[in-house]
Amino acid sequence: MSSPLVIFDLDGTLVDTAPDLIDSLNHTIAQAGLEPVTYDDVTFLVGQGARVMIRRAFQLRKVELDDAQAETLFEAFVQHYGVHMPGKSQPFDGVVACLERLSAAGMRLAVCTNKHEELAVSLIEKLGLTPHFVVITGGDTFPVRKPDAAHIFGTIEKAGGTRDNAVMVGDSVNDILAAKNAGVPSIAVDFGYSDVPIADLSPSTVISHFDALTVDLVKDLLATAEVAS
Repeated sequence: MSSPLVIFDLDGTLVDTAPDLIDSLNHTIAQAGLEPVTYDDVTFLVGQGARVMIRRAFQLRKVELDDAQAETLFEAFVQHYGVHMPGKSQPFDGVVACLERLSAAGMRLAVCTNKHEELAVSLIEKLGLTPHFVVITGGDTFPVRKPDAAHIFGTIEKAGGTRDNAVMVGDSVNDILAAKNAGVPSIAVDFGYSDVPIADLSPSTVISHFDALTVDLVKDLLATAEVAS
């Protein structure tokens, strides 16, 4: 059997990126004359990548957005966000110790995010987290993205893992639903950007701090999933 593979979402799971996402989004939509959004809007805006975030900001302000303008604003967002990265973004408390703990036990780690791959790779690198991961896949790595199971399957394949030995860690419906669609156990964090109580999405388990993401928890989830199958 291959080593267990623990797959992490990025925004709202590994890293608290909301302040910088909001800053870059407000810089972008100001070019179209929109009023700025606030942190209170983050759960509606974040989770499907920058293009969707921009469209949702326009929906929030009840303003039409055509495809040409959307692409122009996307490029502006990427440019601003990339230049200012990592900004105020920081790993959540306990993340680094957790990654080290799982790796020391022989587990392989990956990132599967709907964030643009180039931005995800750059952010992770600038935060000094890159050495922990065997692969990082983004919302444009494959033709599909979470909650499509193929995003997880593609990440597993790139990481050299197997579906029956993988676990997904995330903070939103996209993560939990992607895990269900892929038939892998899910660990939900309750401090991310979900717009509903994360437990309502019926993940395999919920944690409130990365101290709770232990080697034994991963092993127990995989064992339970194996029995269930």
